[in-house]
Amino acid sequence: MSSFLRPLAAASVIVAGALASTMPATAQQPIKIGLPTSIQLQVGRDTQNAAKMAIEEINAKGGLLGRKLEIVVADETENPEQGIAAIKKLTADEKVDVLIGGYTSGVTLAQLPHISNAKTIYLGVGAASPAITAKVKTDYENYKYIFRVSPIHAGHQARALVDFINGKLKGEMGLKKVAIVGENAKWVQDLVPILKKGAVDGGTEVPMSEFFDTSTSDFSPLFAKVKNSGAQYLIVILSHASSDIFVKQWHDAQVPIPIGGIDVKSQDADFFTRVSGKALAETVGLFATRAELTPKTIPFWDEFVKRFGTAPVYTGVGTYDAVHVYAEAVKRANSVEPAAVIKELEKTDYVGIAGKIQFDEVHDVKQGPGLQNLLFAQWQKDGARVVVWPKEAAKGPMIPPPWMSN
Repeated sequence: MSSFLRPLAAASVIVAGALASTMPATAQQPIKIGLPTSIQLQVGRDTQNAAKMAIEEINAKGGLLGRKLEIVVADETENPEQGIAAIKKLTADEKVDVLIGGYTSGVTLAQLPHISNAKTIYLGVGAASPAITAKVKTDYENYKYIFRVSPIHAGHQARALVDFINGKLKGEMGLKKVAIVGENAKWVQDLVPILKKGAVDGGTEVPMSEFFDTSTSDFSPLFAKVKNSGAQYLIVILSHASSDIFVKQWHDAQVPIPIGGIDVKSQDADFFTRVSGKALAETVGLFATRAELTPKTIPFWDEFVKRFGTAPVYTGVGTYDAVHVYAEAVKRANSVEPAAVIKELEKTDYVGIAGKIQFDEVHDVKQGPGLQNLLFAQWQKDGARVVVWPKEAAKGPMIPPPWMSN
């Protein structure tokens, strides 16, 4: 290099260094997505796997605002204290830009004040209690950070179950008496009164409605009460109690009453084999399945199965959509600052895996035609899941339990 060029080169290095030093530190750092979830459960594993899928897609296109995305996971278990610790770890220690996750309504409700204090956007993908988003309306300034991407809340789920009871069970099958049993959890407490009233208003008798403890391991007294009630169908609502034990005992006792409803662990792709086929004829509410719900459903489903060897449960579907919903809002805001991103999130009109995603005035995902809904699929021969309701989505008839088929 000539003596004339050396000073210019040195000056260039100095200028470049000065420019780098004046660039905001955040522009050189990844955007952090915190995942508070129950990592020991399938819902938690699918939350992580779906987030990885979505983040890899976004990063392959250059990331967001010139920054890569990365995930940080914290195990919230199913315990409120652990849930609070997970939020504190992600917001205070890891300083994540957004939180995506959740599963247990009681845990999420305990976390809300800490999310608000941290002023960090939270996109729920697991818990269903309407109380989670209710504070957005009563105290917007403090709780504007809270959104629910999925599932549809317990009230909407109850109304979908009412439609199943009055449309399918009573309307098509002529069943007049339905028993309702559910685990004693917040989201079920929110759901059952709406469900019972809707069934009765629709002309279906409900001779029994009862809660059971989530630690229950012997369901035979409950099955005896259902049988004695004269019910012709048993609606069961559980997420944290043991679905495996419940279904096995129903099958082994050959309870002469079909079962169906919202059984979250029975949504697992391996549930049928896990209970040795004893779930045959159980009908389960699903938030998504491998069907053309939107143009994105089947491609996402097949890629997820290819990569992770199992079909996604609802938290996986919700997480994948939540990452993309957040990314789109950040792009429109041209910022990760919560105030700017919240304004854009409120305008969301995004075609997701289970339906179009839009938020209502309390930041809850909307439900209805073209939006997110509840499908009812029955476990049938060889572990096939056949959608049986709503009528327009049905792929086959409901079958009775084997011991009731004669």
